Parts: sequence; structure tokens; C-alpha cells
Amino acid sequence: MILHMNRILRASILLTTLCLVVFTFGIVQADDRFVNNGDGTVTDIRTGLMWARTDSMGDITWHDAKLYSENIILGVYNDWRMPTIMELETLFDSTYDKYETICGHRVKTHSLIELSCGFVWSAEERSISALAFNFSRGYQYMARKVTYRGFRALPVRTITE
Repeated sequence: MILHMNRILRASILLTTLCLVVFTFGIVQADDRFVNNGDGTVTDIRTGLMWARTDSMGDITWHDAKLYSENIILGVYNDWRMPTIMELETLFDSTYDKYETICGHRVKTHSLIELSCGFVWSAEERSISALAFNFSRGYQYMARKVTYRGFRALPVRTITE
């Protein structure tokens, strides 16, 4: 009976130690999620996406955001596009400290992604409207494509190499 209890105790200690190691590794890895590539781009290791380090830095309609994203050249890459709403949502994290943008919005995203305002257009569109993501409050919403005040383009590309 005592031998059986010792085995259970050792197994329990081993399991607890393993859980602590995995948990600690996860915390360390979360801090290393984004890599500044030094060429105006940031790589998100978790999602396999490369983002422009800064947004369009000015008010922009959905149509102009699409043109901006598809025609920008950053680093050595020219295959940029508008992000999906789900891709934008991966950049929002309520645990990040808010930082103030140049337009006065306080946003929650990693500091390596520099937003100049709180609303970013996504590629999803419906007739005269498109989805945007609010980085101040962390939700998506539909806005008319001709809306521009406070809206930005944030190009993204899928890493293929």
C-alpha cells in the first residue's frame, strides 16, 4: 500500500512539474510572438503572417485601403493584401497595455504594430459596406466603404518561404 502511494505521489509531482514547465514555456514564447524584421515589417510567429509595421498613417476609405495594401512594397515583398477580419482579431489582445495613437484613440495591440488610429479595414465586403476592426474595444463591425475618418489600412502577407 505504501509503495503504491509513493508511486502516485511521484507521478503527481512529475505531472505538476511538467505542467509548470509547459506553462512557463508558453509565457516565454508569448513574449517572442512578434519579430521586428528591421525592414518595415513584423512577423507573427504564431499565425505565420507578416504585417506592415505601421498602418497607412492617414484616414482612408475601404477602396483606397485595398489599393494601398495591394500596391505597397515593404522589405523585398510585393505580395501584400488586405487582412481578413479574423487575421486582424489575432492582433488584438486585451492583456496588452493600451497605447495612444496619433488620432487620440487608445488601442490594444502589440507595440511592434504601430497603429495611427483605432479602426482598420478588412478585406470582407458586402455591397456598399465592409468589415472593420476596432482596436480600442476589440470588436468587428460593418461600416460604409466611403467612410474614412479614423480608418486605416494595415497590409499583411502570408509567409510562403
